[in-house]
Amino acid sequence: MSACIVYMTAADVEEAERIGRMLVEGRLAACVNVLGPIQAIFHWDGAVQTAGEVAFIAKTWDDRLAELTSAVRKAHSYDVPCIVALPLTGGDAAFLDWIRDRTRPVMLA
Repeated sequence: MSACIVYMTAADVEEAERIGRMLVEGRLAACVNVLGPIQAIFHWDGAVQTAGEVAFIAKTWDDRLAELTSAVRKAHSYDVPCIVALPLTGGDAAFLDWIRDRTRPVMLA
């Protein structure tokens, strides 16, 4: 198992922040960065379209990815949201340990 970065887009800043907060509070991500506005050009409904979006990334562990993806799909306004994971092949050991620690499910006593 290893850490990964999950790149996502949202319709606006409010949606990105709402989903990001949900992921961190649910320990599905250690941290979410809302990167800001981007311009998307894409095929949809049989035509090339353009729309403003907000990019955001989550730092998580790959064993949390399936649950993170499911949670984002349920909370997202898009029919087909962008949720793609990129494996981390290295990095600061203390930071990677922090990601792992913050994405472990909390055990109830």
